[in-house]
Amino acid sequence: MKFAPLMRAALLVSAVAVLPAATSGLAAVDSRVNPEFDKLFHIYALVKDNYVDQVDDDKLLKGAIDGMLASLDPHSNYLDGPALQRLETMIDGNYSGLGLSVIEEDGAVKIISPFKGSPADKAGLKAGDYITHLDGVLYYERDLDEAVSKMRGPEGTSIRLTIYRPGRDEPFDVTVTRGVIELEPVTWELKGDVGVVSVNEFSRDVGKDVNAAIADLRKQAATSGVGKMVGLVLDLRSNPGGSLDEAVALSDLFLDKGVIVSQRGRRASENQFYRAESMFRGDVIKDLPIVVLVDAGSASASEIVAGALQDQKRAVIMGERTFGKGSVQSFLPLDRTSAVKLTTARYFTPSGHSVQEGGIEPDIKVPQLSDPDARARAERAVRESDLRGHLINEAALKDEDLEKDKIDDPRFKVTAKELKEQGIEDFQLHYAVTTLERTAGKPALAKAPAAKAPAAKPSTTPRKD
Repeated sequence: MKFAPLMRAALLVSAVAVLPAATSGLAAVDSRVNPEFDKLFHIYALVKDNYVDQVDDDKLLKGAIDGMLASLDPHSNYLDGPALQRLETMIDGNYSGLGLSVIEEDGAVKIISPFKGSPADKAGLKAGDYITHLDGVLYYERDLDEAVSKMRGPEGTSIRLTIYRPGRDEPFDVTVTRGVIELEPVTWELKGDVGVVSVNEFSRDVGKDVNAAIADLRKQAATSGVGKMVGLVLDLRSNPGGSLDEAVALSDLFLDKGVIVSQRGRRASENQFYRAESMFRGDVIKDLPIVVLVDAGSASASEIVAGALQDQKRAVIMGERTFGKGSVQSFLPLDRTSAVKLTTARYFTPSGHSVQEGGIEPDIKVPQLSDPDARARAERAVRESDLRGHLINEAALKDEDLEKDKIDDPRFKVTAKELKEQGIEDFQLHYAVTTLERTAGKPALAKAPAAKAPAAKPSTTPRKD
């Protein structure tokens, strides 16, 4: 197995760096260094001699490694065999399946996000859904790779998923027909005179792809009778993160100068500052205001971009509080078939704010009203601060502050049914586009305090977004 594609694949999970397996100053460890290792070896011998069934050494060793890394934080883990292959498949695409990003949470299979346009997305599966059964078979406290393997299969075949969705009283079944999954990191469309660019993951060349998307949107506006774009919506919702370098490249697309993000490790010598280098010759749309859409699924690299544009007053952040993952993982190969993903640093926004636990607070809070279950899911959304063993923010955030996510605004009392009657399928996106349209010709939107941003109301004119 080659590590090049696996290193690329690891970038999908979080902000990741690749380090050599051997590092300077690594001490040889044995029982003479720490007597506690005697206990480990003693327990190993007890299990080998006394367990009811014969136990394989590889199983015991993997269990010990998994337990050691799990005691650190939720993002440090050991990767081998199926786990490495799953990462490779995620980045290289071209597999037949449902198009889902899933994790194991308390023994259950939880959907992080369906890939846009995938069979799972078209079937109506949502971030935060739990898959309890596959073709009627209960999948609880089973190997996640087993569930992933079961969901993959030949194009055109179907599988029945039993879904528990927070906010609904009863589970329900969804039959999904498998298809060939082609991962699209960047998609875009022109809505009236507003450009919308969706970044679905931070894989290779995302910065260049977004630059190309903006050029295409400008061309579309010029040839469609619109004339010119009046604003840009950068949609980072449900984006779990990816390459730190690509987060910097995307931020640099809209900034002329200044710090984008800083990375602080265990040693001062490992601290790094990433600055706008005008790799795209400065802000490529300096004449246009920007709205960045985020939600509870926007994590890691997504939060780097949102934090940089917010701190530098280049964009208005809109939506819901982000996930709150402010740590960097390094990918350390052990041999050709295994590796360790280890948390090695925290990152900070230009103002020195750590998003760990707390995430990025939007300048304008906007709920997803067009989804009838969104409010209930939002109230039960799992963020970094809810994960067992997560890193604690150095600012010692209070639990009650992390739970103030309810959006109680009289403007947001419209129901999903009423929005559907108006042709509004994505309220958050509609709100962002409408805000930019109402401020056409006023680039100061992106630089104004959030409280002064115009309050857009749901349109009474039917419009499909």
